[in-house]
Amino acid sequence: MMTSPSFQPTPSIPFELRQSPIQGLGAFATRRIRKGARIIEYIGERLTQAQADARYDDESMERHHTFLFNLDDDTVLDAGTLHNESRYINHSCEPNCQSLIDKGHIHIYALRAIEPGEELTYDYAYERTPEMGDDAEGLYICRCGTPSCRGTILAPEKKAPARRKKLAGKSKTASKPASKSKAASKSKTASKAASKSKSAPKSKSRPASKSKSAAGKQRGTQRAKTAGRGRRAAG
Repeated sequence: MMTSPSFQPTPSIPFELRQSPIQGLGAFATRRIRKGARIIEYIGERLTQAQADARYDDESMERHHTFLFNLDDDTVLDAGTLHNESRYINHSCEPNCQSLIDKGHIHIYALRAIEPGEELTYDYAYERTPEMGDDAEGLYICRCGTPSCRGTILAPEKKAPARRKKLAGKSKTASKPASKSKAASKSKTASKAASKSKSAPKSKSRPASKSKSAAGKQRGTQRAKTAGRGRRAAG
């Protein structure tokens, strides 16, 4: 393990590796780590998404156990082969660290001040994919034991964006004063102009609906590709 040719030790790290109550080996602070400090880089063999899928079969596992980390839509880091001490930092639903991507590298940062002897943890937030069923929670089980433990290392499920309906309602009401102001600018004496101003809201409602659909298409094209199963996500 620690003498493997694939292990690349990191000099002057502020933690040591020893048995963890969460799982296997864990990382424990040997000195005080200030909030915001960059602790270590997460390294691994660079694979494509397809290569990572071919290497690991989640369906054959009783419990998920890989070290895959999404770097971007096309690249995955596999610390199951090439790795350093960051591989042994465990997951927690109440983490004191976080993972961030910067210029093609993944680093682990302190979310808060960490005292000597504390175990370093971050939220793995494994990617959820559309084909995951109810059994996925059991495959990606969490044993961090914190009060807010969600029972899984999968990322929290995203809630439906209820705010969009309220914003849409506001935009409709906001369009009414605009139509009135345009009608006010037209001549009040001409009856033909008055009839046109009354029909103006109907003609203006059509372009508004088109603009909403166009915005929806733009949001769709900006979404990231669906990652394969069993990847950690930074953030």
